[in-house]
Amino acid sequence: MKQLERIRTMEALLDDARAALDALNNALDGYEKVREEIDRLEAYYTGEDWRQDFEDDEEGRLPADLKRGVLSEDGIYDLLEDDREILVRLLETAADVLRRG
Repeated sequence: MKQLERIRTMEALLDDARAALDALNNALDGYEKVREEIDRLEAYYTGEDWRQDFEDDEEGRLPADLKRGVLSEDGIYDLLEDDREILVRLLETAADVLRRG
């Protein structure tokens, strides 16, 4: 690889890496902001309030036009599973990068 080509290639790599790191940093900022909300959703889903709300919905006691994604049996569960999978992926990625030095 000639010098100018090498410099251009490395410059493109630098630009791509900077953009990816900035995007990841922004995503992590957003994740940290909703982390407490995820914990609240988990407490709701595993507590008595969710069960009561679910039963009231099943019995038709809630307004028909009420948005009720939290009352689906998979909505919160899937979100919690995605959260755990992402955390594992972050840990595995960090461990891999740190191992490589």
